Amino acid sequence: MAPTFSEVRGCRTLRRSRFGCRNCKLRKLKCDEGKPHCTRCSSFGVLCNFVSNIPDLQPVTAETRRALVARGKAELRPPPTSAVWISEASTSYQLNAKYQDFITRYLGRSLITPDDPNMRQVNRKLLELAFAYPFLMHASLAVALTYDRHLNGSLNSRRTLEECYHWSQSTVLLNKRLREPIETKDKDPIWGTAAALAILTFSSPDACTPEQAWPLKSSDSSDLDWVRMSKGKMSLWHTVNPLRPDSLFCVMAATYAQMDSPLPEGGIEGIPRALAALCNLKESSTAETNPYFHAAHAVSQILRLPDSQVTIGQTEPFTRSIHGPFKNLLRKRDPPALVLIYLWYRKASRSVWWIELRARVECPSICLYLRLYHKENGAVQSFLPGGALADMFN
Repeated sequence: MAPTFSEVRGCRTLRRSRFGCRNCKLRKLKCDEGKPHCTRCSSFGVLCNFVSNIPDLQPVTAETRRALVARGKAELRPPPTSAVWISEASTSYQLNAKYQDFITRYLGRSLITPDDPNMRQVNRKLLELAFAYPFLMHASLAVALTYDRHLNGSLNSRRTLEECYHWSQSTVLLNKRLREPIETKDKDPIWGTAAALAILTFSSPDACTPEQAWPLKSSDSSDLDWVRMSKGKMSLWHTVNPLRPDSLFCVMAATYAQMDSPLPEGGIEGIPRALAALCNLKESSTAETNPYFHAAHAVSQILRLPDSQVTIGQTEPFTRSIHGPFKNLLRKRDPPALVLIYLWYRKASRSVWWIELRARVECPSICLYLRLYHKENGAVQSFLPGGALADMFN
């Protein structure tokens, strides 16, 4: 069965209604259930979709706007400018100047590793493929818009209508494509889109402020959705094999090798003494005897590196350590587990832009949570800003 990718998520401000439209559910907003068009969809500029034949987050067209105005519903935001392509089944694109700028910005540079010529080569080839694969074009536009939001640098920046729309459409179209036979020519576009969707999920936390973010917010099943999305992408590895000789991604073999580099099987060599003590790690410790073992080793490996040398390949082992008992500890807001992900965020976010977007809200949220609920734990507090070990791990 084809993997299902995480749905678009908007900033969580209110509890969802039980019978609301799908758009409000996707954006995690309370729907007023007004028919035929709820207030939130009308103000956001999308067609309300209580019925199944209206796509998720479908922008209102000029024709639809005129029809709604005729019925007395004129309070609609302008939809995104001209369509990306003429129809979903067509490879003829109608990119306006704004989208051309975003595509050039995204595919004209390396967004994975700064100044990486291999990634620039991959991006140029992905641009060519995007005109033949709508799900890849949607994903590319969504990532470009998200990257532009990152450049703006605002803590409270919200996802735009265009960003949500392209993300949603890419997800729908890719899942549809994965239910069909996959030919060799389809493998690179599929892998490129899956990677883009993983970036979008990670870079879009379900919060706009630290107070709304995990771990301060009330717990639910979405706390670590970005981990599931990353695993969903990797579930496609054997199907598309990005390292096959004719793959455009084969030039990234060294990066993939870093991601798969094995962690130590035992001991605490390389782990700072204070961090080992916090996690109760000893020379006799292994992954079987201590749930922090792999995560502590993974984060310690990047803590030793200058910021300029930290790449996505070196940050990935920590992400892959989030499973089993350690993942359960994170869900339970275990203090040492929170310190480990906090240290990883602090280091990785200086080099990887989409990690920085999540770290903007989750890093301060972790600090606030630990200071609020574990202020008596001196070992934990020593790692936080102002603590005795803060400068050492900065």
